[in-house]
Amino acid sequence: MFKKAVEAKLQQRLSGADRKKLKRTVKEKFPRASDSDIDALLPPKAEITVVKLQNRVHVYSVEGSFPMFFDIDGRGTEIFPTVYALWKVPELLPAFMLKGGEVSRYVIGGADLMFPGIIVPAEGLPSFVAGEPWAVKVPGNPAPIAVGSTTMSSTEVLKAGLRGKALRITHYYRDLLWESVEDRYVPNAGFLEDVVFEDPSFSSSSQISDLGEGGSGLSTDEQSSTKNNEGQKSLDTSSFQAEPSTASMTSIDDGNDHADQITAGVSDLKLQDTGSADVPDDQQGLSTADIDSLLDKCLLQALHTTVTDKDLPLPGSTLWSNHVLPCRPSGTTLDIKKSSYKKLSKWLQAKSSANLISVKEDKYKKETVLFSVNRNHADYLSFKPEKRPVEKTDQPSTHTANESRSSKMLEVTEIYKPSIHVSPIFSSLGADAAKLFTASEAADVVFRYIEKENLVKPTDKSIVVLDATLCDALFKGAIKKGTTYPAEIRKKDLGPTFISRMQAHHLVTRGSDSVVRKGAIKNIQLVTERRQGNKKVTKLSGMETFLIDADVLASELQKKFACSTSVAELPGKKGHEVLVQGGVIDDLAKHLIEQYGVPKRFIEVLDKTKK
Repeated sequence: MFKKAVEAKLQQRLSGADRKKLKRTVKEKFPRASDSDIDALLPPKAEITVVKLQNRVHVYSVEGSFPMFFDIDGRGTEIFPTVYALWKVPELLPAFMLKGGEVSRYVIGGADLMFPGIIVPAEGLPSFVAGEPWAVKVPGNPAPIAVGSTTMSSTEVLKAGLRGKALRITHYYRDLLWESVEDRYVPNAGFLEDVVFEDPSFSSSSQISDLGEGGSGLSTDEQSSTKNNEGQKSLDTSSFQAEPSTASMTSIDDGNDHADQITAGVSDLKLQDTGSADVPDDQQGLSTADIDSLLDKCLLQALHTTVTDKDLPLPGSTLWSNHVLPCRPSGTTLDIKKSSYKKLSKWLQAKSSANLISVKEDKYKKETVLFSVNRNHADYLSFKPEKRPVEKTDQPSTHTANESRSSKMLEVTEIYKPSIHVSPIFSSLGADAAKLFTASEAADVVFRYIEKENLVKPTDKSIVVLDATLCDALFKGAIKKGTTYPAEIRKKDLGPTFISRMQAHHLVTRGSDSVVRKGAIKNIQLVTERRQGNKKVTKLSGMETFLIDADVLASELQKKFACSTSVAELPGKKGHEVLVQGGVIDDLAKHLIEQYGVPKRFIEVLDKTKK
C-alpha cells in the first residue's frame, strides 16, 4: 500500500460529527479495543486531521502525533491501525507470530506474509475469516511490525495444509507512510523530510536488531539494504540521535509502560548538527507578528505565482495546502494556530476586509471560499515574488496530465468483420475474410465485386443486378420465408446493406494504447438525479469504452468542481460508475469533449431533475 510515494490531494481537520463517526467505525471494526484504548488513540479533546492521498487512501492522525489509522478506500470499509497505533495499544488486533528474524526481513521489506512463516500455537490455529485485519509480531517483542488483512478463512487454510498467503500486508514499519510522518504530522519537523524516522526507544534498546530470537532479526544496516533493493530511500542513522530520557525503554518485555515509553521517546528526537539540515537558529523563536508577516508573504507569493483567475473559486483548504504552504521558505514550517488569527477562515476574512481578496463562506460545506483577487491592491503591486521553483502539489500534476492527454488524442474507428453471409464475396476477390475492415474498405470490396461480375444494369447505371452470391450475401436469412428475393438493388443502398450484414466492431486508440472490441460503440451515459435533501448528483458510466480510467477521472473532477466524488462498480455489469456531487452534467460533458476528445455523438445526457 505504501511502497511507492503518493502525493496528498487534501489535508483537513475533522469536524465534530466526523470525529464521532470515525470513533464509531473504529469501535465497530476493532471490538477488542476498550473505550480507554480508543481514547488513547483518538484523544477526545485533541484535533484530528485527515490526509486524502491520490490513491484514495485516507490517513487519520492526531495533532502533533503520528498517523493512527488509514482507510484504504476512504469509505470506512477497510480501515487499519498504523504500526505506531499498535505500539500504543498492542492488543488492538489479533497477531500472527513469526518464526524468526529471517521471516521479518521480508515482511519489513514489503513482502506479504505466508503461512509457512508463522508459528501455529499449541492449541491450534485461531478462527478467522477472509478480509480480517491482523497484525504481525516477532518472538520476544510485544510491538507489532506490520498490519494487513487475511486472504482466506481458517477453515480454508486447514484444507490447504497451512500453505498459501496468510496476510496481504498493507503497512509495515518504516515504509513510506512511516517515512513521511515527520514532515506531514509532527510540528516543526519539516527539516526531517529526507531523514527516515526511527523511534528512539527502539534504536536505543536495539529492539529492531533483536526482532528475531538469537539476534537473527534485521539490523539497521540490513533494513537499509532491503529498502535500497526495493528502490526506496535508505536510512542514515548517523544523522539523528536520541537523548537519554527517564522515559526511555530499558526492557523489551516491559509491556505495561510500553506505549507511554514510545510516546515519550518521540519528544526526545533530536537532529545532530551535521551541516546538512538548513534550519535557521531562530526557527523556534518566531513571534506572533513574525508568523503573521510570513503568512502574508506566502499568500502574496502564491497569488503572484500559482493562483490564477481560472482556478477561482478556490476552497480555503485547497488554497492553504496547495498554494500557500508550498510557498513557505525552504526549511520553515507554517502553523496558522501560532498566528494572531488562530484559524484559516479568520485570516482569509481579514485579508478580504483589507480588500486584497474576496472570500465567501460556503454554508453547505462550512468552508471559506476564495472568489477573486484584487491584483490592483497596493500590497499586491508592491510585492516582488521570489523567482524560485515552487513546491506545488496540484498545478504541476494537472499541467502534466493536460500535456499527457494532448499527446494521447483519442481516435475512435468503427470497423467490421466479414460474417458467414458475406465471406463468399471476399473469397471471390481473394480478400482475407479474417481481417477487420472500415466501412469504406468494406464498401469498396462489394463494388469491386459488382465490377468484376459486371452486375451494373446497362439501361440504368444506378441499379445493380443481383446474382445468386450477392443476393445471398445481402438478403439470405433476412427475408421471411415465402417472400420473393429482390433481383436488383440501388447502388446507393448497396454499401449500407452490405455493411449491415457484417459483424460490427470498434477500434479505440489513445496514444500508444489501442483496443478492439466487438459490437457497436457504447455511449458514455451522464445522468443527473435528485437525492434526499434536494441535493443533486451526477452519475457517469461507460468511460472505459474510451480508455478513460475511472479513478483518475474522479480525482480530476474532484479538483475541477471542488466537490466530492466516488467510484463504484456497476451492479451486474462490467465497468465502473463515477458519482459527482452536484448538478454538473453540462460541464462534465464539456470536460469529456475538451480534455479527453470524446466525440459529442457518443455522450448520452439525461437530466432527471428537469420537469
